[in-house]
Order: sequence, then C-alpha cells, then structure tokens
Amino acid sequence: MNVVLASGNAGKLAELGSLLAPLGVELTSQQALGIPEAEETATSFIENALIKARHAAAASGKPAIADDSGIVVPALGGAPGVRSARYAGSPSDAAANNDKLVAALQGIDDRRAYFYCALVFMRAHDDPAPLIATARWHGRIVDAARGNGGFGYDPHFQVDGLNLTAAQLSAPLKNQISHRGKAAAALVGSIRRALDETRDSART
Repeated sequence: MNVVLASGNAGKLAELGSLLAPLGVELTSQQALGIPEAEETATSFIENALIKARHAAAASGKPAIADDSGIVVPALGGAPGVRSARYAGSPSDAAANNDKLVAALQGIDDRRAYFYCALVFMRAHDDPAPLIATARWHGRIVDAARGNGGFGYDPHFQVDGLNLTAAQLSAPLKNQISHRGKAAAALVGSIRRALDETRDSART
C-alpha cells in the first residue's frame, strides 16, 4: 500500500516508515510529490492532523497519514503545544525552539512535560470515518542538551524512569516507548482490523 505522509519532516518519515513497515505500507512524503504544506488553523493536535491528512489525500489521490505532535509543558500553560514546530517563529528552527523553551522555564521548578501525538489515516480525502490514534510520553525538560539522536525537542526531554533524554535513546527503544511509537502501534492495529474487515466483506 502506497500512502502519502502529510509532512516533509525526514525524521518523522523515517520513524513512521519503520513503525508501519509490518503492514507493508510504503510511505512517501508529500514534499517528494510536490504537495505544499496545509495551513494548520486548529487549536488541537487531532484537528490539525485531520486537516493535514485531508489535504494530502486530496492533492495526491492516495490514502494519507498525518501526524500532529508536539510538546506540552503544564507550567507554561500547555505551551508550546500545537505551536511546537514554530515556537520561536517561522520557519521552523529546532535550536531556536529549544532555546526559547529553556529560557521560558528559568526560575520554574516544575519541569514536567509530555510529548503528545495524534495520528490520522484517511483512505481518501472524503473518508467519513478516518482512523485516529493518540498517545502521550511523559518526562521533564532539562536545561543542558544531551544526545545526538532524534530531532526537535528530544535533546532537552528527559524520559520519566530513565536518566536519558529522548535524543540519547536507540531508535528501536524510542520507537517502542515514544508518543509516536505508541500512537503508531495503535494505528497499525486499527488499519489491520480495517483491512481484515474489507477482506471479509469481499468474501461474503
């Protein structure tokens, strides 16, 4: 199954491509197809994921998967939230985003944070029943960046229960325990069940 990923983020393409491989799903980024990014006008991750998936499916004529994710810091009123990718302004700049987040938390003892992921799969742009999966990954924000893996806020996100940031984890471990990994596992299950139902209907 060839599916369009409603993102041009190489890190997301690699992570989701690996996670969805068991279903035989081949992901192609919308950027590779010349599809521009959708305007994310909603205030929630789920709504923005729906906007992006619908846009990619309509432009490509193929099924689409969209991921809308970010980091939520309760002590900052939920920021960066849906503005995570452009927290420090446009265009997106991971280093600037991290610098702004660390600066915003100076003098604040409560460093709790969680990554949130909403994944949406649409069979077509007018799919009336898109598949949706969500997950959270809890940790805390640390001032000093650690690790060379991952992307985005990973070097400053220390995972609960581990003395490691997300950027210090191996790719297989991160895929297993991260917000995107858990959401993808749930979405894979939903897609598998949907495919099974389609095959069963075809046989009857």
